[in-house]
Amino acid sequence: MNHLLSIDDLSPAAISELLDLGDGFVEVLERDVPKVPTLRGRTVCLLFYENSTRTRLSFDRAAKALSADVVSFAPGGSSVSKGESLKDTALTLKAMGPDVMIVRHGATGAPWRVAEWTGLPVINAGDGAHEHPTQALLDALTLRQHFGTVAGLRVAIVGDIRHSRVARSTSSALLALGATVTLVAPRTLLPPDLTGWNVDTADALDDVLEELDVVYLLRIQQERGGGDDFPSIAEYVGRFGLTRDRAARLPERAVVLHPGPMNRGVEIDPAVADGPRALVTQQVSNGIAVRMAVLFRLLAKESQS
Repeated sequence: MNHLLSIDDLSPAAISELLDLGDGFVEVLERDVPKVPTLRGRTVCLLFYENSTRTRLSFDRAAKALSADVVSFAPGGSSVSKGESLKDTALTLKAMGPDVMIVRHGATGAPWRVAEWTGLPVINAGDGAHEHPTQALLDALTLRQHFGTVAGLRVAIVGDIRHSRVARSTSSALLALGATVTLVAPRTLLPPDLTGWNVDTADALDDVLEELDVVYLLRIQQERGGGDDFPSIAEYVGRFGLTRDRAARLPERAVVLHPGPMNRGVEIDPAVADGPRALVTQQVSNGIAVRMAVLFRLLAKESQS
């Protein structure tokens, strides 16, 4: 594995191998000293052009748990404000000697271009509404830990699918591992073309609620125009929000996922978000372990040669 740019670059076997590694790193993170020397002497560069809490801090924590050094970039206060291009910024950071770049950018395809320009291993931490492969891996790991397998699970991804890189990557990963996926959203919040997605669709959460093992909720991405694509928040909650009443109608074993940040009272009721069905904090913890696994797979063999 030279990069992790798209979840579709990984075979089902490769996904499973990364999940196995992630399980191993969960154990590392539970130790009294949650750290191993595997990537000592290596440098990880975080190149984040978009705001992030979970993903950025998770990669930072993952790198340091592997004993790597971290160089972190954000556009605020940088030469980007003076008009510096992504290419020149990436090449400047390459000159500082990192071994891998982790890229988040609002433009679809930006991590591919950084890989091309720098020749370094690149991990896609989210590019526009396109891909978010490590989120897909942590979601799959969370479900595998809870259910024992992903195969056969009935998953609904609910909300702003059109603007969601999470929906695209996570649905691909879960399908590769044998789940079935239904996208539940207003028609205006579905992608205009679902060719190749291999998913079902539904017009309201109530249509599929009682058949599900997993409800995966997405926020409305106001910053990408998602709030302009339906009449009102009240109408959206009425058809797509996971209210307490809807949560009570789920099958007994069903669980709730959310990539964050949550808009409580919109896509999810606060009582559901804090209830026993929600595996959201487990997703966050697994994000560190999965990102350790990806960094290990990209860099550890070279470190040991």
